[in-house]
Amino acid sequence: MKREELAELLNVSRNTLANWEKEKPELVRLINQGFALDESIEATEKHLENLKAIKAKASSGKFKLK
Repeated sequence: MKREELAELLNVSRNTLANWEKEKPELVRLINQGFALDESIEATEKHLENLKAIKAKASSGKFKLK
């Protein structure tokens, strides 16, 4: 994600974000970790949906084994 996009997402100016990067690196690190966690949760939810679909097919007998 570009700095401009991140600043917009956080509803701050690019200058504010640049200041945070210089003066509050831990804050920026925590923000980035939060975004990484969100991405991981979304990926896990997609995998869970796929597993539930496979389970449903297997339970209904519509799952074809080779």
